Amino acid sequence: MRIAILIFDELTALDAVGPYEILARLPNAELTFVAKEPGPKRTDTGALSLNADMAIADLPDPDIVLVPGGQGNRPLMEDEEVLDWLRTAHETTTWTTSVCTGALVLGAAGLLEGKRATTYWVYRERLREFGAEPVVARFVEDGKVLTSAGVSAGIDMALHLAALDVGEDFAKAVQLGIEYDPAPPFDAGSPEKAPPELVELVRGVEQSADA
Repeated sequence: MRIAILIFDELTALDAVGPYEILARLPNAELTFVAKEPGPKRTDTGALSLNADMAIADLPDPDIVLVPGGQGNRPLMEDEEVLDWLRTAHETTTWTTSVCTGALVLGAAGLLEGKRATTYWVYRERLREFGAEPVVARFVEDGKVLTSAGVSAGIDMALHLAALDVGEDFAKAVQLGIEYDPAPPFDAGSPEKAPPELVELVRGVEQSADA
């Protein structure tokens, strides 16, 4: 089971590392962080690096591919080398997945056309630009494409994938093993629950970063 997690400078760390903690536990998993060029990739806070051990060109046919989010993935939406790699990999993947705004990269590669999908709530409506139907959900499965909402939702998506690939009992055991039992101190984790002024504050910050 060859699993490729695409990384790049200015990625959001948990988008990649959250699913990694689950997917690395799949039986016979060979999980590799990949990038256009091997080497360290600095996350969006600037305080952490993840290392790409392999170039995407050297892993053309992973069984599972995952594209995380972060400001650094916007250039990938126009990078034909990356988009071609995703299209080629998707032809033979068992699962093609994304976390947060990684869905925008899948969309730019043409992989969301006619599919239900989700992404980080600020950018959810942008999925329509790629022929997708936006869905308000932690994760969405449509065919062999799994997309998840923002950041922490990648953990939920990866547990769902583990259940699909190995079985529900295995996924539950992984969940217990990492003690994933969310009980946040505030009920403000989605725009449907957060006060309107906070929604607008976060929306403004995200949109200004994209400007």
